[in-house]
Amino acid sequence: MIRVVVSKDKDIKEIDVLGHADYASYGKDIVCSSVSSIVTTTVNAILMFDQKYLTYNLKEDDFTIIINEHNEIVDNLITNMLNLLKELENDYPKNIKIEEEN
Repeated sequence: MIRVVVSKDKDIKEIDVLGHADYASYGKDIVCSSVSSIVTTTVNAILMFDQKYLTYNLKEDDFTIIINEHNEIVDNLITNMLNLLKELENDYPKNIKIEEEN
């Protein structure tokens, strides 16, 4: 199962995307592919505006996004990303779970 852990106080500070969906084998998993596409597109879009807005770290089955600066662009893109991931969670509840930590 993919776990998306959203850490926040007043604003979102960090998002960790952990694990594998186990919907299908590696390379054929539509849930993993969807999550990867959503997260990668969002990170790339934010970095196009300004590289200082966020920091990210990619390891095997672990993608961490740290939000360095909040503004309308960053917050809207992150909100959109989380909304898309929540839609996946609704469609594939056995394969992706979103958790919030305060």
